[in-house]
Amino acid sequence: MAAIPDMHSIAATDAPGREAGLSHDDHQAIRLWLRLLTCSTQIEQVIRSNLRTQFGTTLPRFDYLAQLSRFPKGLRMSTLSEYLMVTGGNITGLTDQLVAEGWVERVADGDDRRAMIVRMTRNGKKHFSTMAQAHEQWLDQLLAPLGTQAARDLYDQLGKLRQTLAQTDGLASSN
Repeated sequence: MAAIPDMHSIAATDAPGREAGLSHDDHQAIRLWLRLLTCSTQIEQVIRSNLRTQFGTTLPRFDYLAQLSRFPKGLRMSTLSEYLMVTGGNITGLTDQLVAEGWVERVADGDDRRAMIVRMTRNGKKHFSTMAQAHEQWLDQLLAPLGTQAARDLYDQLGKLRQTLAQTDGLASSN
């Protein structure tokens, strides 16, 4: 397993509270938003790098397989596209690659012969299971410095934020 960067070495290069050169005089909402964005980006960079070096794969391919792993009978390609929030063309390209590697298969939809269902093969399930276990370990290592209770509290607070944002989806378009 690749080494996860030490949180102290990350802090040394990107001091907390200094995202994008902001000072403590800047608006709290802006500082918080940039902090969330920075943390998300840093975590994603570690995950992308580890997937590439340890498994020779990409985050989009991992996300694709993660969605399929939740639906053992498979998903219509259009539904998979919606869940991953990407175009049908992107799904087609990923599907072609993963079919060629023997990780997924296309089958005709019994309810609509024009539609295709994509599902993981036994080989795909095996490979994904190994990647998913490593992925979880990476996240555990990255978030461990928070401590269990702080992680739970942060999760709860972000859940409240997500609910608030879902209720105000129309806010930006109405102004």
